[in-house]
Amino acid sequence: MPKPPFRAALLAPRHWPAWLGIGLIRLAVLLPARALLAAGAAFSAAISPLLRERRYVIARNLELCFPELDAAARHALRKEATCEMGRMLGEFALGWFASERKLDRLRVAIEGMQHLAGARAAGRGVLLVGGHFSHLELCARLISRKLRIAGMYRRMDSAVFEWNVLRARLRYADAMFDKDELRATVRYLRRGGTVWYAPDQDMRGKDCVFAPFFGIPASTITATHHLARLSGAAVIPFFHRRNAGGGYTLRLEAPLQDFPGADVVADTARVNAVIERMVREAPAQYLWAHKRFKTRPPGQPAVYDRDSGTGTR
Repeated sequence: MPKPPFRAALLAPRHWPAWLGIGLIRLAVLLPARALLAAGAAFSAAISPLLRERRYVIARNLELCFPELDAAARHALRKEATCEMGRMLGEFALGWFASERKLDRLRVAIEGMQHLAGARAAGRGVLLVGGHFSHLELCARLISRKLRIAGMYRRMDSAVFEWNVLRARLRYADAMFDKDELRATVRYLRRGGTVWYAPDQDMRGKDCVFAPFFGIPASTITATHHLARLSGAAVIPFFHRRNAGGGYTLRLEAPLQDFPGADVVADTARVNAVIERMVREAPAQYLWAHKRFKTRPPGQPAVYDRDSGTGTR
């Protein structure tokens, strides 16, 4: 996929704040990775009192997904998840703009490459299915150092960020497919390509079904089922976490067996169960600030109204 060309319209005054943001991100990448993440966590903790809505969403999600935890444990998890939002900014910056030399200094362990080799030996493309963890952008780039990948993504609202980030991603990815470019994605998979994909966001429309996530009906896109059905690709769970002592562990698991099946809802529930298992391994590192349960089944009440739960603040 060619990199997007520069357009003079991107220099219009209304885009200057976005260019300033890009400049600050590029400067931040000059910091050592550990210092960058520490600064991100400190920044997020400092501005947390101003992010009342985000704090409420995080607390409400934790309340819904971990009812077995007491209030003190959920409060501690919420504080750590809030700091993760700042670390996420640092890891996005590293994923987009860090030099190869800087990435060489990160401690990275990759497990399960034999599963990818097996799928390729069988002549199949691969869907790497994961979740929205704070380090998803960085770990996509880290895995790309071992294999060629493409990604599926949602276009950014800012034209300046879209231009810069897409160009950055295409430094290491074969292609970046918009979420609506199903046919192009299928063609890439049929040619034996590997696509990284995270289907764990609240979605609406005819291509979504309600499938359990932490025991709660969650509106979930069915693209994993359809991409596998149309392309014959193997679906390999892809998990990544930041280790307590520093560095990252990336894990490719065995392909989902008998996938896709005849039941799209059952397949979507299987994918949600895989992602839930990953989240339970590193709960603080998951993106809890997203309203995962915003879309509700007909007749069921909203869960993010202030009177729908305690939502520890």
